Amino acid sequence: MAWFKRQEKGITTATEDKMDVPKGLWYKSPTGKIIDADELARNLFVSPEDDFHVRIGSATYFEILFDNNEFVELDKNMTSKDPLHFVDTKKYAERLKDVMEKTHLKDAVRTGVGKSKGKELVICCMDFAFIGGSMGAVVGEKIARGIDHAIKNKLPFVMISKSGGARMMEAAYSLMQLAKTSVKLAQLAEAKLPYISLCTDPTTGGTTASYAMLGDINISEPGALIGFAGPRVVRDTTGKDLPEGFQTAEFLLEHGFLDFITPRKELKDKINLYIDLIQNNMIR
Repeated sequence: MAWFKRQEKGITTATEDKMDVPKGLWYKSPTGKIIDADELARNLFVSPEDDFHVRIGSATYFEILFDNNEFVELDKNMTSKDPLHFVDTKKYAERLKDVMEKTHLKDAVRTGVGKSKGKELVICCMDFAFIGGSMGAVVGEKIARGIDHAIKNKLPFVMISKSGGARMMEAAYSLMQLAKTSVKLAQLAEAKLPYISLCTDPTTGGTTASYAMLGDINISEPGALIGFAGPRVVRDTTGKDLPEGFQTAEFLLEHGFLDFITPRKELKDKINLYIDLIQNNMIR
């Protein structure tokens, strides 16, 4: 009977020997597929079951694109101000402070300079986690400075967009960034340096209306939402049903707004291929 009775009362496992169950062991894709979280990370956050591309931030994109994840970050301490003293459900200054603490980011874009497949390039990458990747004065300034660095050092420029559009808390200051970044990209073109624009989910609003669609080659990840106004707004405004797949990367490719759709695993090879082709260099 000793087999079926506890001889010692209580649980005697020492605290240091207990196994913690990590949070987020599983990820459920929008199609209902269940994926092991570790397997998802090894697969660059692409579901192996249905090829769904999970949203990732600048840290992961830099790790994918830069050799050995080695890069120098430009203007990393630049932060937004609140010149309009904007208040909605909370003060803009307080919102900035809260989101910085939560995300450990200074703003919605980061700029890295490093080698990819052995050659240097400049990459600006947006972070949707920072107020929906919204474009304010700091975002525009950091992109402009990234382009300036590319021109000064004769380097290719890559922009990774992931944004809900202009930041309403900065009003006209935000809208000025559309013209500012577009002018800088014109200067990059005059210097005959490649610009690859990668649109990821989502790329909308003023971002789409400016730098996201001005690349020498415009590419996207599969299934990304890309447009100006969202599908619901377009439907309500026009009063018409929208075609199937409206504003997806595949829809835009079919209608000529994108040049290529590139799976995340192929990004590094494809981006460098496009740069080599534009510059008439030997293919790496």
